[in-house]
Amino acid sequence: MNSKKIFILLSCLTLLVTLNFHPALAKEQITFWTTEDEKDRVDIQKALAKTFEQKTGIQVQVIPVKENLLTQRITAAYAANSLPDVVFHPIDHTIGWFEEKILDAKSATDLIKELGEKTFGQGPLNLIKVKNGYAAVPMDGWGQLLLFRKDLFEKEKLAVPDTWDHILKAAVKLHNPPLLWGFEAATDPGQVYTQQVFEHIALSNNVRLCDKKGNIRLNTPEMIETLQFYKKLASFTPPGNLYWLHTRMDYLSGRAAMIIWSPFILDELSGLRKDQPVIPDIAQGKPGYLAQNTGFVSVIRGPKGAAQYGQINYLGITRDADKEKAKKWVAYLLNEGYPKWLSMAAEGKLPVRKGDQDDPNRFIKQWMELEFGVTTKAKISQFYGMDTVKTIINGVDGFDRWGFAGGKGALISKIYGTKAIPEILKKVLVGELTPQQGAETMDKRVKALASGQ
Repeated sequence: MNSKKIFILLSCLTLLVTLNFHPALAKEQITFWTTEDEKDRVDIQKALAKTFEQKTGIQVQVIPVKENLLTQRITAAYAANSLPDVVFHPIDHTIGWFEEKILDAKSATDLIKELGEKTFGQGPLNLIKVKNGYAAVPMDGWGQLLLFRKDLFEKEKLAVPDTWDHILKAAVKLHNPPLLWGFEAATDPGQVYTQQVFEHIALSNNVRLCDKKGNIRLNTPEMIETLQFYKKLASFTPPGNLYWLHTRMDYLSGRAAMIIWSPFILDELSGLRKDQPVIPDIAQGKPGYLAQNTGFVSVIRGPKGAAQYGQINYLGITRDADKEKAKKWVAYLLNEGYPKWLSMAAEGKLPVRKGDQDDPNRFIKQWMELEFGVTTKAKISQFYGMDTVKTIINGVDGFDRWGFAGGKGALISKIYGTKAIPEILKKVLVGELTPQQGAETMDKRVKALASGQ
């Protein structure tokens, strides 16, 4: 074989190897990292990618990533200049990744404007607002809810517990331990759930992690007032360290008048989970009895404000992305593919994009119906009705969290990781600290975390 033939052969082999290791050169392709890594959810995402490919000719490689490994994987990819084109991730990372120049805010902002800012819930947008736009595109989420026994409230002619005053009055009236606890608050200092519930109450009184200048400021009259109120609520709660397991169990068994929980409890309330029986269903002999007699409050109003604690997931377009193809994929997921995406776990995937320019409630309607033959089909609309669904959905506009909108995402991770707030809160609840001392201690502790101590 002469040298010319050898050269041609080697060139062909080189090209084949290149195409093998870089499939995007052989076919239009983008990569999509997702923390929705359960098999049935991965299957749905791959089906969405297949339909998108047929529609656009762009292949999407769906790569599931364990959420607890996401930071490590992104860091390594960033160092190697091989970030995915799009990454589905929780809000915990969004602002931090923007500051580290991992996310491309311009692409996200341009796409949000194309889709229509008004079609998104204002809360999810506010949480990731950055200079000149938004760090990522809101995808789905859940908002924390105050659940209350509607039948008991109606019997005693009590107002809906949507304000501090109404909550406290109802707790006093309905409290009849050990048969019925007036309000089951989160009190376990070792649980993130305690942070979530307390933060919800604090946000409802306009307690912010930092002021407008970015300075940490928790030792405020609003925080002291919140600690005083939370201590009153805890007096209607069973003794000991309560977290999500206890509050859920007591509510489902009819021993709690009010709790704060995520929407993931909706199927359990309906009696749809055989591993979690609902005692009032059995006692009344009526399927869905507790679901039909549960009221929901999304936005709680305190003396100084109003808010709903929310956990939002976002689609981030990265700095290494093929921007135009990535934007097409994200736009598809938030349009034609959106109902199927939400069907993966309807109770915990609220549509943070409510509709489109033609129908402002399009995706809300589709979320309610969920005619996709999946396990969540028709649960919400069947058991809870339009009024309840609207209450849950409308809460999206009030989604709030400490620190993210102020660029304190990294600090929030430390607060949640150390459980500093729940530990100090517990000392207030048991009387080791006064509410004034608690606010001062929280302020000092968070400032220490911010400075790396």
